[in-house]
Amino acid sequence: MYILFLTSLALIAFAANSILCRLALYDGLMDAGSFTSFRLISGAVVLGLIFSFRSKQQQALQASGGWLAASLLFVYAITFSYAYIALDIATGALILFTAGQVTLILSVVVLGGRLSFLEWMGLCLALMGFVYLMLPSATTPSWYGFILMSISGVAWGFYTLLGKGSKQPLADTTSNFMRCLPLVVLLMFFSFEYTHFNFQSLLYAVLSGAIASGVGYTIWYMALEKLEMIHAAVVQLFVPVLAAVGGLLFLDEVITMRLLLSGSIILCGILLVILQRNKA
Repeated sequence: MYILFLTSLALIAFAANSILCRLALYDGLMDAGSFTSFRLISGAVVLGLIFSFRSKQQQALQASGGWLAASLLFVYAITFSYAYIALDIATGALILFTAGQVTLILSVVVLGGRLSFLEWMGLCLALMGFVYLMLPSATTPSWYGFILMSISGVAWGFYTLLGKGSKQPLADTTSNFMRCLPLVVLLMFFSFEYTHFNFQSLLYAVLSGAIASGVGYTIWYMALEKLEMIHAAVVQLFVPVLAAVGGLLFLDEVITMRLLLSGSIILCGILLVILQRNKA
């Protein structure tokens, strides 16, 4: 029950990130570089404060996390923001978490695991859903957004894979966010010319960083300690559904028939892989 509660909170946080990002970028209220910067900075500040109250061991923080995880976190965050300039909430979340789950599934193969016939069929089915989603039509998502969000999903998949071995979720997440700060400074320097935001969009970025990302990812690392990697993959399939509901409620976004069909194909394919792997 405890793990179910943690996992549910994490999934809500993931969906909230998509919603808050689109709200901030909607009608050009904020540029993507500023959203990424304020998101990571606020996450680092809040996590640093929480960690300082819970532990005085600075050495424990320095020994936690890692530059690889921090780099993946930064790549995920920056491509996520720029992709949402061109994608709606539901489409972006579908691409993000599909790419993440495919990354986790393929990592099983790379690490020496084998996929059964049904698992390969499921993976092919998911890829067919992607192809259908991107076939030329009036409702085809932007290729620019698709590529960036796919990169973001791959980075998130590897970040999740690294988090599976976390024994100190709060320390690891705090360290990862703080290690992102030098990269944030570079981002702010190179994107300074395009910087613009107002109080409302700044609030969205801070909420995304401090609550949905900082606290949310800590909770996710806590849940990963008890979840099997296959289970961690399958539960994330609910995020695009939550994000789509958020898009309808907060931005009146339209869910097209193409998105429904492609999403169903993709999720069924990935679900087939995961359930077959779990059965095995």
